[in-house]
Amino acid sequence: MKFSGCIFSILLTFTLYLNGAPAAAAELSGETEACLACHALVTPGIVGDWHASYHYKSSPAEGLSKRRSSRRISAEQVPEPLADTAVGCAECHMMNADKHSDSFEHNGFTIHTVVSPSDCATCHPTEVTEFADNLMAEAYANLMHNPTYAGLIESTNGKHEFTGQGISFHGSDPVTDADSCISCHGTDVKVVGVETRETMMGEMDFPQLSNWPNTGVGRLNPDGSKGSCSSCHMRHQFSIEVARKPYTCAQCHKGPDVPAYKVYAVSMHGNIQKSVDKNWDYKAVPWTIGKDFTAPTCATCHASEIIDENGELLAKRTHRFNDRLPWRIFGIPYAHPHPIAADTSDIVNQAGLHFPTELTGEPVPKFLISPAEMEKRQGAMEAVCAGCHSDQWIKGHFARLDTSIETTNHMTLQATKILAQAWEEGLAAGIPQGQNPTNEAIELKWVEQWLFFGNSTRFATAMGGADYGVFADGRWYQAKNLQEMYDYLKFLRATKAAEK
Repeated sequence: MKFSGCIFSILLTFTLYLNGAPAAAAELSGETEACLACHALVTPGIVGDWHASYHYKSSPAEGLSKRRSSRRISAEQVPEPLADTAVGCAECHMMNADKHSDSFEHNGFTIHTVVSPSDCATCHPTEVTEFADNLMAEAYANLMHNPTYAGLIESTNGKHEFTGQGISFHGSDPVTDADSCISCHGTDVKVVGVETRETMMGEMDFPQLSNWPNTGVGRLNPDGSKGSCSSCHMRHQFSIEVARKPYTCAQCHKGPDVPAYKVYAVSMHGNIQKSVDKNWDYKAVPWTIGKDFTAPTCATCHASEIIDENGELLAKRTHRFNDRLPWRIFGIPYAHPHPIAADTSDIVNQAGLHFPTELTGEPVPKFLISPAEMEKRQGAMEAVCAGCHSDQWIKGHFARLDTSIETTNHMTLQATKILAQAWEEGLAAGIPQGQNPTNEAIELKWVEQWLFFGNSTRFATAMGGADYGVFADGRWYQAKNLQEMYDYLKFLRATKAAEK
């Protein structure tokens, strides 16, 4: 297509766009209108999605005019001229351009590709501040800067080669890591060059981004910030409805290591949600229990502002998702009181390992919340439960969780004792030998004991998905795996004796 033809197509498309687009309740800025003149043709899916968003339908000033409890915006004021226009392409992709190493000139504007939490903070500062104090914001460092987890990544993602005498490990590569663990944890996105592409408007230069695309919760952004709001509030509708539905959390919390969604799906709560949520209002702010919804989703328990029909506050909205979590039931390798800081990569136990517990299960108290803080968080969670359940029901439920934590940790300890015996007898090379503790057969079974079976059992107890605590990666497999570890220890001993 010739350049003049391109211009004609774009002008025609924009004319049709203006005639066919739903009426915006808020005025569009001139910069955003300029973006839409091309992108209604180039990326119509993005534009159509944005049309369904509150960003398109209202301005920040309109959001601030609502009573505080109904606001979707936490800033006390938004600077002009942003306050009185819809939140469009330019308002996000031109925000803080001088702080973005991925900024580039594009049709007379300086824009950037990666919109970050720091950009969103212009209107949503409380949410961004809370999220930064949450384990998810540090998910990249918590995984990639922990030497033990790095070994697990290599064992999982690396290329293994049979040499005739054994299996050699060649480590993982960045592309595989980005498609695996750090797809959820977040990649380190950097500008690595500039590339010229042929477009409908002729040749244009664009920054080349490493480890892109990614929407991981702990993504390292080109402006130096951490995280991605679109992990839960997907582009370009940024819907609170999407974030409140459990399918969003299922992207990363489906198992077998974090089987939260699988457990929820077979629970009473999940059954109710799937059966009758067509009658729910997922968009209401605040969210009224008994009126807008009748069973919890992930967001209900961990994030949303919940009131009853009398307007009484049951839970304050938070984007620090551990505010209602006394325990970290995701055992690594044992369930333990929740970490104090979001960045757990500097946690070191007495043995020098980057674990929040000793290998024998004792918590490392310096890095974990106090009993008083645990009690406070437990109370915050129980207040949500009390919207539907009696005190006896709630206390009985959490007593079961306490027992589940104790018994699964016990089973992990027994597996650890077997593995420690194998290391001591020279039957496997792990931590005492300064080697990767997650790449030999008996070590991999140890990992499964806590990463799959222990976690599945605890999540099943916490969320009422019983079978995932028994025969579907639950207690049965912890018991079976323990016996298999012991049998394999005997096999290794016999093999070593036969070689003498």
